[in-house]
Amino acid sequence: MPTQERIFSGIGVSHGIAIAPAYLVQLERPKVPERRIDPADAPAEQKRFELAVARVRQELSELKAKLEDKPETAAEEVTLLLDAHLAMISGSRLVRGALKRIADEGINAEWALDRVMRELADQFRALKDNYIATRIDDVEAVGNRLLRALLDLPYLSLDSVPLGGVVLAREISPADTALIDPRRIAGIATIHGGAAGHTAVVARSLGLPAVLGVDPAMLEHTAHAHLAIVDGIEGKLILNPSDATRVAYEKRLDDLKKDREALKEIAALPAVLKDGGDVILRANLELPREIEAIKSSGARGIGLFRTEFMFMNRSTLPSEEEQFEAISGIVKQMQGESVTFRTLDIGGDKLAKSVGEYLAEAANPALGLRAIRLSLKEPHLLRTQYRAMLRAGAFGPVRILLPMVTTAHEVEQARRMLNECWQDLKKEGKKLPDTLPPLGTMIEIPAAALSADSLAAVSDFFALGTNDLVQYTVAIDRGNDQVAALYNPLNPAVLRLMEFSIEAGKRAGIPVSICGEMGADPKYTALLLGLGIREFSVGFASLPRIKQRIRSLSLEKSEEHARHVMNQYDPARIIAVVNQFRP
Repeated sequence: MPTQERIFSGIGVSHGIAIAPAYLVQLERPKVPERRIDPADAPAEQKRFELAVARVRQELSELKAKLEDKPETAAEEVTLLLDAHLAMISGSRLVRGALKRIADEGINAEWALDRVMRELADQFRALKDNYIATRIDDVEAVGNRLLRALLDLPYLSLDSVPLGGVVLAREISPADTALIDPRRIAGIATIHGGAAGHTAVVARSLGLPAVLGVDPAMLEHTAHAHLAIVDGIEGKLILNPSDATRVAYEKRLDDLKKDREALKEIAALPAVLKDGGDVILRANLELPREIEAIKSSGARGIGLFRTEFMFMNRSTLPSEEEQFEAISGIVKQMQGESVTFRTLDIGGDKLAKSVGEYLAEAANPALGLRAIRLSLKEPHLLRTQYRAMLRAGAFGPVRILLPMVTTAHEVEQARRMLNECWQDLKKEGKKLPDTLPPLGTMIEIPAAALSADSLAAVSDFFALGTNDLVQYTVAIDRGNDQVAALYNPLNPAVLRLMEFSIEAGKRAGIPVSICGEMGADPKYTALLLGLGIREFSVGFASLPRIKQRIRSLSLEKSEEHARHVMNQYDPARIIAVVNQFRP
């Protein structure tokens, strides 16, 4: 008898449909067997453990070699992460501790390893140091690989998914997303995660169909699932689809492919409204490997380049030269199109070992020392970034964007430091652009939106970061799947803050762009244009569809639509108005 079709609902976070073999990615710790052993059997048990260590060391070495052979698809930070894991499995405290417990306590290798993993995690947490705390993830990752080797279970991680497979997992961490290769993985479905979380952002950026927040019952059926359909449009995961379901989705997938082919022709066309207004469409850049796709998407530059990737998964800070080489390479490849560099946005849910020593434990890290606050408290971090960015500006137009700003004083401090770095570099005879790059402010905190007039007076441009603006305004953790469904960019309070910021930018005569995920959804395009947005920065995969939408709209209709939306006070009514709008 054929296996029964199972349909699970979730949140469609990345447009598209994938029909492919299903692969459960085991990123969590397997169940650990606990057995007492005879002292005479301890040497044999230790030998079994050492063989597992050798097997994992081989797995990691092979993976590293594979990534090094294909640098265009392997982010540098993944290689650094693998180096750390290889070091941890080579005579480390984790390995030594497990071998000792096998002999001293007379227990099996899995139990001994599990005890050491828990002991190390508890000790690291007790130190109350964020740098040390980030090592817990490394212990867990290496320990999980060892446990699966001991239990003779395959370690199916994102790097081991067979070509063309659909990834099913409980969750995918920010570090794990660096292993996502869109040429290998067809789609993603996870139990945890929301529309504005890191996995969703990366999936959209890479153009991968994705459904997050799927019913946990999914895991009960994955063992017998041979084929999966990920419907990122309607938010469905279908395991073992019936013949009728598969045929229907194959037809939809074929239609989508035809739409995408038609959208390719859009890349060469200008982003102009039906009544002639020009709109600037730029791309967000997650990782350098996306550059070629961005260039072919028709983007007029990079509107948001997240510099955190240079700090992730390494224990030392990147030097000025390292940063300069990385970002000047991006500027050169963009061949005269502008690149907007956001200064370091570490803290909150984004931790990096290299800056861990500056971050003390916080009860609520999302409201703690992060982003511009960290850069101003530890000015050498910002100065090094500034110097690299200013030097990169000699090879093409650049802009600098400050994250998580709340007051004009922060911008003034940051600008003074930028001027000082400029003067220092001139004295050193470094090659620089003719003028200082524009310095902009991200509007992503309600306080910034409410003080937008004062911020506009000291800023050269604004960028609306709607992901955090929504999160901080409605008190919803966008990474928490328990409340992710309540995350609503059409909340009246959010729209008022956006409107206030846009109007402040107009009064000051500075450009205002949107770089949050709200800008990547075509259903919001008319509203954003009507509110006054003329610059969008979105993931390259979303750019053609947004351009297509812009070309179908008139400014007059968009402004009328925006007025209609802003006259509403009920979120449900606002959603209905937006969904029902027709140009």
